[in-house]
Amino acid sequence: MLPYFLGCPSWSEPAWRPSLYPASARNSDFLSLYAQLFNAVEGNTTFYARPSAQTVERWAGLMPAGFHFCAKLPRDISHGGDLRDQEVATAEFLSLLAPLGGRVAPLWLQLPASFGPHRLGELLSWLDAFAGRRIAVEVRHPDFFAKGDDERLLNRHLRDRGVERICLDSRALFSCTSSDPAVLHAQSKKPRLPIRPTAFSDSPQVRFIGGPDLDANQVFLEPWLDKVAAWIEQGLTPHVFLHTPDNHLAAAQAIRFHQSLGERLPGLPALPELEPEAPQLGLL
Repeated sequence: MLPYFLGCPSWSEPAWRPSLYPASARNSDFLSLYAQLFNAVEGNTTFYARPSAQTVERWAGLMPAGFHFCAKLPRDISHGGDLRDQEVATAEFLSLLAPLGGRVAPLWLQLPASFGPHRLGELLSWLDAFAGRRIAVEVRHPDFFAKGDDERLLNRHLRDRGVERICLDSRALFSCTSSDPAVLHAQSKKPRLPIRPTAFSDSPQVRFIGGPDLDANQVFLEPWLDKVAAWIEQGLTPHVFLHTPDNHLAAAQAIRFHQSLGERLPGLPALPELEPEAPQLGLL
């Protein structure tokens, strides 16, 4: 069992055939295969659309008990106005995900760049309404990165509640110069903010957004390898998610991260080997 959680933005990536998934793997096999190798995934899919109840039941049947699905609140909740008016919608979303049980850990609230210090009160009210859950918050407003009173107040309130502040590191993405449409698209969409390697609970959260060259990404990953190793040695359980511009190399980046982490933690278990052929699950 790994002493931390490692994963990618999603499990559904056809480009991972045949380098990671078997060439014969069907789309319906991807989650089962992914969960053999990684123990966590970003729940990006729920940000854009709520899954059907049948889909959630299927996920529950395929995700191992210890797997973590870091479900993002749908954007109509996180980006849809005053958070204090979203408590019913949040409760309904959590009810939809109930078959996943403890695998929804933590629940992610990704806030828009317009969500600034003047709205801190509604964030705290929303957090207190769901205080019984593990929650992580990603902020993007510049004032929360200015090292001033606004950032200190945010950090204090999150720490007091045991709510993680998700750290997004996009330096590697923005360090590369490329005409690749995938890179240009990612650079136009991803935020470019200072990094904040915080640990406000026993489960710090890291999202690393790399470029298309894994060797070039490594210099930006080295400090994270040291930080994650230190967290693990302190008894914390980090979550680390690796992105690349089109995520065709996200799994390779995650595997490389784990191998490099093993150089700092010699007793770190190796990642499991995938089954040689995709299981015939018969699922739609």
